[in-house]
Amino acid sequence: MNTPIFSRPEVIWFIVGLVLFLLELVLPGFVIFFFGVGAWATALLCLVANPGINIQVVVFAITSVLSLLALRRMIQKKFFYRDNDLSERVEDEFTGKEAVAITDMEPSRLGKVDFKGTTWQAESESPVKNGQIVIIKKKENFKLFVQPKN
Repeated sequence: MNTPIFSRPEVIWFIVGLVLFLLELVLPGFVIFFFGVGAWATALLCLVANPGINIQVVVFAITSVLSLLALRRMIQKKFFYRDNDLSERVEDEFTGKEAVAITDMEPSRLGKVDFKGTTWQAESESPVKNGQIVIIKKKENFKLFVQPKN
């Protein structure tokens, strides 16, 4: 006798996992995802074996908690918290690019440059004249360090 597809435990666990994955998209926290992983691991177990409901619940709980503890921090660092990479990308947006001096600059005086339509405070180790093209060496906070373009 054939059982209906939606009464099979592997299908039920798969659907539960899918619902948990979809809930993770709506609710913040990045925790529900790992319970979805546990549900899908249980679905896989039910697909290859025929465990009782107690074993299914234990496998679901253990795989959910273990994946949460083992993978959450690693996945968050990889996909969500890339502060260092963000800092380097912002720095790369400036470093090596050209700007136009809008004031004269001396080694002991701050000046201003125009970069992509925005005025920035700038400092140069060499004299720079108004209207001269400069190369951005680095950016610190709201100040650009520049050198004249040769």
